[in-house]
Amino acid sequence: MLTAPPPTGRTTPHPQRPCRTADRRGPAGHARAESRPTGSAGAAVGVTSTVAVCQDVRMSLLRPDRRPTRPAYPVLLLVAALLGGCGTDRPAAPPVWDGPTAVATGDQPSVPVTPTGAPSTTPTPAGSPSATPVPTTLRRVFPVRAGNVDYHPTHSGYPGTDIFADCGEPVVAVTDGTVLEVSRVDRFDKKGPLGPYNGGLSVSLLGDDGVRYYGSHLSAISAGIDAGVRVTAGRQLGEVGRTGNANNVCHLHFGLSPKCTGRDDWWIRRGVVWPAKYLDSWRGKGNRSPVAAVAAWEREHGCPRAPRGSSAAG
Repeated sequence: MLTAPPPTGRTTPHPQRPCRTADRRGPAGHARAESRPTGSAGAAVGVTSTVAVCQDVRMSLLRPDRRPTRPAYPVLLLVAALLGGCGTDRPAAPPVWDGPTAVATGDQPSVPVTPTGAPSTTPTPAGSPSATPVPTTLRRVFPVRAGNVDYHPTHSGYPGTDIFADCGEPVVAVTDGTVLEVSRVDRFDKKGPLGPYNGGLSVSLLGDDGVRYYGSHLSAISAGIDAGVRVTAGRQLGEVGRTGNANNVCHLHFGLSPKCTGRDDWWIRRGVVWPAKYLDSWRGKGNRSPVAAVAAWEREHGCPRAPRGSSAAG
């Protein structure tokens, strides 16, 4: 804030500064443009005119004012404006504009603002995919490759299906996946325990869709079929047989279930979802998926404990 000095009746002369050329005005108050003469004589006339204008301004400021003393604020502002006008002829530097700073939000992180046309300094990862690949649909096939085959839509005791075919007919992988369990020895004994060894020779496959496909009562397991082996749909896993508690009837016990790890869950592996409608689709070259039904059962039941005194087949 400026503070006006007390009036003393005297004026302090201001230091002389260079002056801009001022426009002369005619009697009517309209601006009259002066033509600048060329040559040395013209330059002298222009300089003299400029000095005269500035001298008139300064003298008017130095002339004592005999009227009653008034606040000095308007006078100081006028002096600063006039003397500033008599300064350098070079234009003032334009203001520097700072662009807005990026603000972090829940959808957009805060990042430095890159000037237009400036090269990006963020490296692009090599080999980054342009889009997320869409997974292909898994192919499913009927689990027994035979012309003479039949099965029941129901099963005693729990959801499962017995697929009847001649002993020795190929049993194949329903879909692409990894072999989970293989039983190459028939440990079934009518004296017990009942349940864990009812299936005799068996293979279970964890499909790439997350469903466990189980087949038992086989007469043989194919070479190279072991836990951890990758297989594709249609690859032979073994042959139809009558091991375990098959009651001397050639058939394949087939079950659908989720994978329960950490223990021998034979009571889940033998089947928790009725397979008949899926077998109908696969036999007719369809591709009906049991994923939703198996996942729903697992959400509801989890991995329950083994039932007591079970003697059912499978």
